[in-house]
Amino acid sequence: MSAISGTGGADFSSAEAAGQFGGSDQSFNDMGSTDFLTLLMEELQNQDPLNPMDNSEMIQQIGLIREIGATDSLSETLSDFSHSQELVTASNLIGQTVRGLADDTSDVEGTVDRVTVSTDPNSGSRSVKVHVGERTMDVKNIREIQTG
Repeated sequence: MSAISGTGGADFSSAEAAGQFGGSDQSFNDMGSTDFLTLLMEELQNQDPLNPMDNSEMIQQIGLIREIGATDSLSETLSDFSHSQELVTASNLIGQTVRGLADDTSDVEGTVDRVTVSTDPNSGSRSVKVHVGERTMDVKNIREIQTG
């Protein structure tokens, strides 16, 4: 692992720098692309001018940046697909009799009237809810679907 030489003469490894940029208990696997770019820029700015980073090492790090970006994009796409699949599944339940755990933690059984999607303003997470009369339940809390 490469070392970054600070202006005060103290050397610290990339792992220590990651702790500064991403939190003290955060490993490289938990680094976001912004953290990684900040770390790379810090490393480039503080490298020894008489012994600069090898071109192949820089290309490898740039490749890692692209890999992180592609992974982030894939994760977002899969998450969107999962939400879409939940919505399709829930909408197919309209008119079906279901049994499960309502949002108020009581058992509910009845015919699904409608489906709604809500987004938590704090976390941004989406949840798909089915409505049985005046009660709602998360589509993940459905225990049984009765047909016919």
